Amino acid sequence: MAENSKIEWTDHTMNFWVGCTKVSAACDHCYAESWAKRSGHPELWQGERRRTTPANWRQPHKWNLDRLGIGNPRARVFTNSLADFFDNQIPYEWRRDAWQVIARTPNLDWLILTKRPQNISKMLPEDGIGEPWGDGWSNVWLGTTVENQEEADRRIPHLLAVPARVHFISAEPLLGHLDLRSYLPMTSAPNERAIRWVIAGGESGGHARPMHPDWARSVRNQCAAADVAFFMKQMTKKALIPSDLLIREFPSCQRGNTNLICWYA
Repeated sequence: MAENSKIEWTDHTMNFWVGCTKVSAACDHCYAESWAKRSGHPELWQGERRRTTPANWRQPHKWNLDRLGIGNPRARVFTNSLADFFDNQIPYEWRRDAWQVIARTPNLDWLILTKRPQNISKMLPEDGIGEPWGDGWSNVWLGTTVENQEEADRRIPHLLAVPARVHFISAEPLLGHLDLRSYLPMTSAPNERAIRWVIAGGESGGHARPMHPDWARSVRNQCAAADVAFFMKQMTKKALIPSDLLIREFPSCQRGNTNLICWYA
């Protein structure tokens, strides 16, 4: 449930709880649902949610201590790979406790990816947990999954409505052409609230739907034009990534006096 991750864009994965409900086409061949069935727990994708063990919850504190004295880059933690952090079926106490762990691990960057960005604003940490949210906690990145244009236009405005150190999207599985230009930063307004990192990828598994390489190339080109970090995770069924798409960039940020300033490595 908490581990050094095999996912290329993170260092660790941490599941505070497991279980979810399908909400869109991206969920059709959900790897977490497949994991639940292989593990003998199909009920976790039939409405049940399960909090993970206290030992699992202690793991981030160890990762945080491991980073003491190292400096940047801080370890990246993909949050709830087998669930959704902003699921409205989760007990209030679970998410409150998770926010407390995040607040107490400042050497970790928590990458919270959701398919329910409409819930974020009402599920932010309450007063008394960590610093006030303000412009966003310095160790929290907020992202949403956008598999097609319909979901991009539905989800990204909800995501950008909430301040965050980094706003990012995962276009995985990428199921069609995406026009993200209206959500990427404008060169004339570099400090505006916008998407600063895009992850793209195709499905794996026996029932994987095809991703046309030109869909990924279009996203890559849009990111390059807006100076946005682009990360090509994988092709359909983990086929060889074409050389022109083998780009794996990460955003890095620091705080100025009043504005969030980002640059890319």
